[in-house]
Amino acid sequence: MKRVNKNIIISIILFILAIVFTVMVKLIDVNSAGLTNTSVGFSHLNQFIFDTFGVNMFWYDLTEIMGLIAIVLAASYALIGLIQLIKRKSLLKVDKEIIILGIFYVIVILLYILFEKFIVNYRPILIDGVLEASYPSSHTLMIICLCGSAIIINRGLFNNKFTKIINILLLMVILMTIVGRLVSGVHWFTDIIGGIIIASALLMAFYSAISMLKKN
Repeated sequence: MKRVNKNIIISIILFILAIVFTVMVKLIDVNSAGLTNTSVGFSHLNQFIFDTFGVNMFWYDLTEIMGLIAIVLAASYALIGLIQLIKRKSLLKVDKEIIILGIFYVIVILLYILFEKFIVNYRPILIDGVLEASYPSSHTLMIICLCGSAIIINRGLFNNKFTKIINILLLMVILMTIVGRLVSGVHWFTDIIGGIIIASALLMAFYSAISMLKKN
C-alpha cells in the first residue's frame, strides 16, 4: 500500500509540475520567434534550439507514421475490450485493466481537445500553409501515453516473451518520437518538454490506478 501511495504522490507532483511549466511557458520571456513570428515563451531558448536543428520534414513524416502506429495500437486494445464484452455479455466482466485503459484514452483525448481550444502558443512553421497550435506537442503526449500505457498493460496482462519484445519496440517508438519531433522543427523545444511532463503525469496516474487494482 505504501508503494501505491508513493505512486499517487508522484502523480500529483508531476501534475503540479505540468501546470507550473505551462504557466511559465505562457509568461516567461515571451517574444516573437520562428518563421511565423508568433509569440512564444522562453523565446530565446526556443529560437536557439530551432536555429540549431532547423526544419527536417523527413523526421516530421516519420513521427506522423509513429502517431498512426500508436492509434492502431490503441484501437487493438479497444478491440480486445469489445471482444471481451461480447463474449462475457457484461461490462463488469471485462478485464478491469482494459476498462481503466479505456478511461485513460478518453482523458488523453479530452486533454488534446482542451489544448486545441485554449492555445498556449503556435508552431514555429506553417504546416500545409496553416498555423497550428503547438503546445504541448500532441504527438509526444499521445505516443508517450498510448505506448506507455500499452507497456504497463502488457506487463500486467500479457507478460510473455512476445510482449516483452513488443514493449522494447514501443519504448523505441517513444524515444524516436521525442527526438524526431524536436529535430523536425515543427515544435518548439518547450512544446516537447511540456508534452513529456504532461504525459508522464497522466501515465503515472494510470500506473497508480492499475497498481491500486492489483492491491485490491
